[in-house]
Amino acid sequence: MTTLTAKLRAHPSLTALGGFAFAAILLFAVAPALLSDFRLNLLAKFLCFAIVAAGIGLAWGRGGMLTLGQGVFFGIGAYVMAMHLQMSDAARLGNDVPEFMEISGIRELPSFWQPFASAPVAILGILILPALVAAVLGYGVFKRRVKGAYFAILSQALAAALAILLTGQQAIGGFTGLSDFRAFFGFKLSDPVNRQMLFFIAAGTLLVVVALVRQLMHSRYGELLVAVRDQEERVRFLGYDPANVKIVAYVTAAFFAGIAGALFTPIVGIISPADIGVVPSIAFLIGVAIGGRTTLLGPVLGAIGVAWAQTALSEQFPSGWTYLQGVLFIVVVGFIPAGLAGVWPMLKGFVDSRFRTPREAVVVHETPEAEAVEPEKVESR
Repeated sequence: MTTLTAKLRAHPSLTALGGFAFAAILLFAVAPALLSDFRLNLLAKFLCFAIVAAGIGLAWGRGGMLTLGQGVFFGIGAYVMAMHLQMSDAARLGNDVPEFMEISGIRELPSFWQPFASAPVAILGILILPALVAAVLGYGVFKRRVKGAYFAILSQALAAALAILLTGQQAIGGFTGLSDFRAFFGFKLSDPVNRQMLFFIAAGTLLVVVALVRQLMHSRYGELLVAVRDQEERVRFLGYDPANVKIVAYVTAAFFAGIAGALFTPIVGIISPADIGVVPSIAFLIGVAIGGRTTLLGPVLGAIGVAWAQTALSEQFPSGWTYLQGVLFIVVVGFIPAGLAGVWPMLKGFVDSRFRTPREAVVVHETPEAEAVEPEKVESR
């Protein structure tokens, strides 16, 4: 066992490969076999949150950017997907506009809807628009050296502004949002087999995102990102522009959030301003903080665990979950800054300090052979 452990430590890529294989078995074999269709769909929803959390872990945990506005990029991807699905359903029924527009009295399709009728354009919009918005915002913020609480407040205000803007736009569903999707790129969403396919897509996307985040963390860029977080001025003195380093992490997190939002829409079946405002953005952050923002799997497991606890406990204690979530966040921030991922190293360090024999107490005794040789050396001198 000791030899195996030593080999795994010498080759961390083998450990990572084994971890991904184990996760793939759990997601693609164990979960579909043990969970009902309803619970599997819930898990798919939680995996979307985990994709967002992986990006936050990179930007906040490694880069020190408190991103309180990830709901913006999540919402852009979600609404682009929802608009495409609505127009696909309308075309299948032979209508010029989606059903909710007919109910609202809108007879002509708005011009900004028309490009997303094409599936390739919709996919490109999901991939490009969140990253583009993040790049523009990041350039304007980080080049001006805005950071810390000021950046957090600005990102949160952006999420609130987008939610308010969407609430007043009847052409995008208004307060109720967009819902009642019938098909996903030609596959009927009422079919349980297709619902399971969405779960597999979300699971595969999460594994790819985690692999990309791991690669970034263990690359030279990952080391530079940590250096910017800890000593930004020294990094600037060495000839690097910290703003560019931050922009890359911020855009990457937005890119992941946009993909998660696009998957969230057909899985849940609805997207509204309530899903992308300030409260959802803070909920993303709470999951990351509880799981452990500086680790690779901490944000992912934290997001899934918090979302699962919210669903399970809110069924039994509808009014108590919010208080429990707040208590968990306070305990983690105040007493376990590394999150639940840091509990085991903390306990291990405590046990080692209390029960392991100090190295200074070990006495090395001289062998009789050494004592016999010493006089000879003296006589020869």
